[in-house]
Amino acid sequence: MPFIANTDQQRQEMLAAIGVDKVEDLFANIPPELRCKGLDIPPGLTEQEVRKRMADLAEHNSSGLINFLGGGFYDHFIPAALNTIVSRSEFYTAYTPYQPEISQGTLQAIYEYQSAICRLTGMEAANASLYDGGTAVYEAIMMALRITKRSKVLVDDSVSPIYRKMVKSYTSNLGIDLMETASREGLPDRNAIADQIDDDTAAVIVQNPNFFGCIDDVTDLAEMVHARGGLLIVSCYPISLGLLKTPGEMNADIVVGEGQSLGMSVSFGGPYLGFMATRKKYLRKMPGRVVGRTVDAKGRDGFVLTLQAREQHIRREKATSNICTNQGLCALTSLVYMSLLGKHGLAELSGVCAHKADYARELMLKIPGVTIRFPERWYFNEFVLNLPMAADKVIRGLFNRGLAAGFPLGRYFPEMNNCLLVAVTENRTKEEIDFLAHSLEVIL
Repeated sequence: MPFIANTDQQRQEMLAAIGVDKVEDLFANIPPELRCKGLDIPPGLTEQEVRKRMADLAEHNSSGLINFLGGGFYDHFIPAALNTIVSRSEFYTAYTPYQPEISQGTLQAIYEYQSAICRLTGMEAANASLYDGGTAVYEAIMMALRITKRSKVLVDDSVSPIYRKMVKSYTSNLGIDLMETASREGLPDRNAIADQIDDDTAAVIVQNPNFFGCIDDVTDLAEMVHARGGLLIVSCYPISLGLLKTPGEMNADIVVGEGQSLGMSVSFGGPYLGFMATRKKYLRKMPGRVVGRTVDAKGRDGFVLTLQAREQHIRREKATSNICTNQGLCALTSLVYMSLLGKHGLAELSGVCAHKADYARELMLKIPGVTIRFPERWYFNEFVLNLPMAADKVIRGLFNRGLAAGFPLGRYFPEMNNCLLVAVTENRTKEEIDFLAHSLEVIL
């Protein structure tokens, strides 16, 4: 138990022991203008007052807006059974399962999560999860560098600009030749990528559906990069895989994505999880933890941490990553969500999202002056509209009518200042979609 100085004499003895005269001397290196001048702490409140105060604050987080936002984070329905299951104390309090003999439940949950991610993506191996979709892309890049022993990476600009910014931040001092290729009409430009691929290219990174909502079959890109000895990394939206060809079927080498749509609320930045899956031959180059299934001396099934290539477990320079948490509770949440839906339920959910998005798109294209940005492309549940005025101005007008109408692409793509990215999930009703279309027509 730490010693607490509760008298002036004890305080002075402690200061003398460390060679200073007064407490302020401990902060001498901090400029005076950066020091806290004091804390404005209100008087204590009763329990009832605290509850009311917290409820009032929580109300500020409830916008009451009808949500058509997307761009990587989606408002999906969360079954009541999910929170009931993941709120059990043995899940809430579980930590890293260092001791398998007392962590079989946690280990099995992670193993089943890995298995579900493999089935979802069409890949052969998955890890225990990463921080979020953006850091998962970065970890996939580092994995590709380890596998190929190369230093050049191509990322298409149809990949989420949020992810691309994160990757630039993570790799800025690592000596990686990170290059962006410009998309063409909503999809990766095959000719531009072919011109940039060379014998030092470790990986090409694409997204499907991409940030513009466009669907692509990247099988030809996989063949293109494989011919030069590189790898194809695909970032994907997991709900779309209920309908679309999986990255595994398109010969991707590493598949990553944001797991928020698998049972987690949009919230305000998390907590979320990034998932990663790969080919079995690359398993030992994958970051994070991998849980395996085995048998004990009596032939009983058991689960263990098969690979733990973190700096906590091996020499730091040999570690594949410094990931310090497996987002276990978030991974469990996504597993429970996928289990509650089942493969048929996921396919049905994907179909509902796609059909509602198609209805919304066709309805809004009837508005004078509104056109589709990429008319030759297929979409899943997200699409880009060309508006006759700046999208951010339209959004402000719709906000006043109770609508979070979409994402203004001019924020990241200056040439798309009049473009609005609209997402539709199963949560949006026909009446809400009709209201969006009517309100958009009024604003315009």
